[in-house]
Amino acid sequence: MSHKPLFSNRSVRGFTVIFIFCLAFAIRLYDLTDLPLDFHPTRQLLSAIKARAIYYQTQPDGISTDQLETGIRMAKFKAGVEPVVFERLVAFTYQLIGEQLWVARVYSSLFWLIGGVFLFLLARDLISFDGALISTVYYLFFPYAIIASRSFQPDPLMVMLTLVFWWSFFFWMRSPSWGLSLLAGLVGGFAIFIKFSAAFFVIGGALGLALSQYKFRDLLRNGQAWMMAVLGVTPAMAYLVYGIFFRGGLNQQFAGRFIPALLLSPLNYLAWETKVSFAVGGLFIMLALLALLSTEDRRYRSLLYGLWSSYLLYGLFFDYHVATHDYYHLPLLPIVGLSLAPLGNWFLSRVAESTGGWARGGVFVVLIFGLLTNVRSVAGLMKREDFRPQAVMWAEISREIGDARVIALTEDYGARMEYWGLKSLATWPTVGDLNYVNLRGGGADFDGLFRRYSSQRDLFLVTNFEELMRQPELRRRLELFSLHAKEDGYWLFDLNAPIEGGGVP
Repeated sequence: MSHKPLFSNRSVRGFTVIFIFCLAFAIRLYDLTDLPLDFHPTRQLLSAIKARAIYYQTQPDGISTDQLETGIRMAKFKAGVEPVVFERLVAFTYQLIGEQLWVARVYSSLFWLIGGVFLFLLARDLISFDGALISTVYYLFFPYAIIASRSFQPDPLMVMLTLVFWWSFFFWMRSPSWGLSLLAGLVGGFAIFIKFSAAFFVIGGALGLALSQYKFRDLLRNGQAWMMAVLGVTPAMAYLVYGIFFRGGLNQQFAGRFIPALLLSPLNYLAWETKVSFAVGGLFIMLALLALLSTEDRRYRSLLYGLWSSYLLYGLFFDYHVATHDYYHLPLLPIVGLSLAPLGNWFLSRVAESTGGWARGGVFVVLIFGLLTNVRSVAGLMKREDFRPQAVMWAEISREIGDARVIALTEDYGARMEYWGLKSLATWPTVGDLNYVNLRGGGADFDGLFRRYSSQRDLFLVTNFEELMRQPELRRRLELFSLHAKEDGYWLFDLNAPIEGGGVP
């Protein structure tokens, strides 16, 4: 059934697309130079510390030898599963403009926008221009997407490459050639190399599209399909072999990704639903699934069945992380966006059929007003807290503790001290950490835990007061030691100076 397009004028179409992408980029540059503590700072600071170490290895001018050696040494002790690719790009840029953390924010934003271009192209060719516009607006302007797509972590790059793969694989199906299969294989392989979890969405999208046109046995006989599969697997497999058998330790980083007991836990599925609704929007998931179930286009339906199935398998495999880490749901944003295309096409066509002339102009103004209102709301969230004073505070704490041996209950597992204070801290576990250990069959009594963590330590640093309130046993124990320092934002307890009572005001 044909639909009357709302955006039928070519010039209006071009202006609309350019306006949407420019606005999407502009909001991501807002409050650009604030510190990356607004979104999963633990993960962002991990990449920041690694990028700084790569930059320091070039021995830039104006930085002391001691600082260079400390920065490089800290990165060596940072565990990581993903290859250091994005961090190398940022470090290379540091060589041109100096160490500026906001560089990563610009790159991540560009990655997300480039992904949006390919999402738009794919949805346009599968559904229509109007449907593609709705898909892309959701992908670019959903509030969580705006905040998350600025973060210094590999996920925005992984999502971009996955979208490029879907588009290139779709074009290979329309016009099979060795060149297009080479392109699709390289892009898909790079996406998986950047972050192994991309394999679910690369394979799910490819199978979904391919099975709408080919029988499975025909795919097994297709040389170009085999080339894509080999190129898709080789980079990640090479990194795995290197990380496990040559560098060592990579296999330990995969431990705990899948916890079988959680598959039978209703509470874990409730936590999963909470995280995915926050990251993607429960209402939009409902609309996307309704659109998927009601569409008649075979290719589109097959692709989306493959993608939604891959997300379900992905969630069952990363059963702990999907219930505790909202950014694990970032790959679902383009899937929901693509799923919304038929619904968007139907809605805008109804508007086009029931309006004309000046009324269409009014509809256009209303849509732009809605976008600007959303952008203004997100800008308010970005500006709600200024994190710049954190850099000063952590430098001050570093000077205060000097050469003392410190155990800390602090944010981000001590990464803020490592980045701005250039010191490493032993960190006291949070309630979440203790629960995670219990899930995996570990655990210990409080007295044993405190002795183990505090032995041979001089000071106990507290900056995460909210977490301290969650651990009353720890608070009572710290009351038995005198305060070495009490300032706005942090307390330092002297573990070598026990007292009877007092300590905590």
